[in-house]
Amino acid sequence: RSRVTMKTLSAQRRVAIPAKVTVEVKGRTVKVTGPRGSLERSFDHIRCVIEATGKRGVMVTMFSADRRQLACLRTVATHIDNMVTGVTRGFLFKLRMAYSHFP
Repeated sequence: RSRVTMKTLSAQRRVAIPAKVTVEVKGRTVKVTGPRGSLERSFDHIRCVIEATGKRGVMVTMFSADRRQLACLRTVATHIDNMVTGVTRGFLFKLRMAYSHFP
């Protein structure tokens, strides 16, 4: 019994870029520069098209993708959004130390 999977012909996600941030896209490598520095990340392992749409947006597109590849599409868009957050607001992680063995 063969299993037929549906494929989506074209799917895309848009990431909004704030005014103080610039984005450079070369192939599948994205560089985000902002007030707190710059971040660069390569998405060569995921088959998608990443392109800058003007100065205020990045479009991530996938063609003929199945369900698992569509999940990667949203992951790439979210990574780019988190890079924008990192260069504008930054991230803060507070390490909480607690010692409590079994009661």
